[in-house]
Amino acid sequence: MYEVTKFFHLAAGLIWLGGMTILIWAVRPNVIAQLEPSQRIPLLSAILARFLKAVWLCIFVLLVTGSLMFAGVDMALAPKGWHVMLGLGFVMFAIFGHLYFVPFRRLQRSTLVADWPSAAKQLAQIHLLVLTNFALGWLAVAAVVVWR
Repeated sequence: MYEVTKFFHLAAGLIWLGGMTILIWAVRPNVIAQLEPSQRIPLLSAILARFLKAVWLCIFVLLVTGSLMFAGVDMALAPKGWHVMLGLGFVMFAIFGHLYFVPFRRLQRSTLVADWPSAAKQLAQIHLLVLTNFALGWLAVAAVVVWR
């Protein structure tokens, strides 16, 4: 049972980190280079809407599977890297919640009324938050792998 739980935990983390990777390194730069704001912003908003729904599912899976794995060990005996991952995970969840309920919601509203300057400002905020979570996600992975 532990291995199945670990598989789903890893899968959720990979989906979240992989999605951020493709947004940061492939989608965003190419969309910015090739499209005008009136085309770029609705496209990025739609991509984010789909991806962020997937992230909500990943967070749910990470919380459930992480809790199950922690429940199977004495907290005092759990590897230090697990504790670091847990702490970083909660920070990432909080950043994601802010991203979703503040700049992403503003982005959606600005996009509906074609307020491109405001929407671009929200996209810049989202980008910074995604970069932060991307770095924290890899720190969490490194903590678990390195700090036993």
